[in-house]
Amino acid sequence: MNTVAVVIDRPEHLSLSALRLPAMEDGDVVVEVEWSGISTGTERLIWTGTMPMFPGMGYPLVPGYEAVGRVMAVGPASSNWVGQRVFVPGARCFGEVRGLFGGSASRLVVPSAKVVPVDEKLGEQAVLLALAATAYHSVAGGGTSQPHTPPDLIVGHGVLGRLLARMNVAAGLTDFTVWETNPARADGAVGYTVVHPDDDKRRDYKAIYDVSGDAGLLDNLIARLAFGGEVVLAGFYAQPLSLNFAPAFMREARIRVAAEWKRPDMLAVNALLHAGRLSLDGLLTHSEPADNAGAAYTQAFGDAGCLKMVLDWRHHA
Repeated sequence: MNTVAVVIDRPEHLSLSALRLPAMEDGDVVVEVEWSGISTGTERLIWTGTMPMFPGMGYPLVPGYEAVGRVMAVGPASSNWVGQRVFVPGARCFGEVRGLFGGSASRLVVPSAKVVPVDEKLGEQAVLLALAATAYHSVAGGGTSQPHTPPDLIVGHGVLGRLLARMNVAAGLTDFTVWETNPARADGAVGYTVVHPDDDKRRDYKAIYDVSGDAGLLDNLIARLAFGGEVVLAGFYAQPLSLNFAPAFMREARIRVAAEWKRPDMLAVNALLHAGRLSLDGLLTHSEPADNAGAAYTQAFGDAGCLKMVLDWRHHA
């Protein structure tokens, strides 16, 4: 089998390339991809060449961890069925071309255990499941530990920040704030308030969740904490983080890193969506045919009004 994949050959240089796929193993499925999302976090770092040391990093590579498509073939040990729509959080099926994370391709061969069935009615919105599960994981502990304190301040009103805010609203929480410095991203709030940090005088936040990816914000965030408060680093940071010890000491501040989602997070998000408690509406702002991937990546990383860019693989020639 062959696939056509987005290949980043080197920083800021992209091509669509035909790649050979491996033969299926007993537990594999073949997925024909319908849509894939472009991440403005880790994928931007790969694009710019600023991605820190990370397992699997190196060029050339196939990016993407937000693929949605239909199962077209199943191995005898697979629990999926032909025609089922699934979310694929990436793949490593491209031979010598690395997959970090390997989801931006027209066809994928992946272990059945890696894919997650999704509701048909979600359509292309299903590409957002990884970000929704990441938001859920940062608060809920991935189903493996006690739930954490939900945010009363969210830093950043991109897609991840909006999902965190929507989960707060779904949980009945209303006394929280979202910071955003870019006016182009300040709108779209329902049930919560978005302000510029300079217009917020509060210094008693119990839980600040930073999804900005800005490594230089830590001291500013600690200065806004109540005693014993927590800063949760829920973004991805290319630069080293540092802090002035004395302000953190005076507040007995806690700092927590929220890593990537786990399968229980994805299942919990699917349940919230199915129950109508969480909406993904309004988060996908741009879409391009996969053949226009080069232009799509440029816009996704350069246009502040582009919250989320989706590549459409359905009519790829």
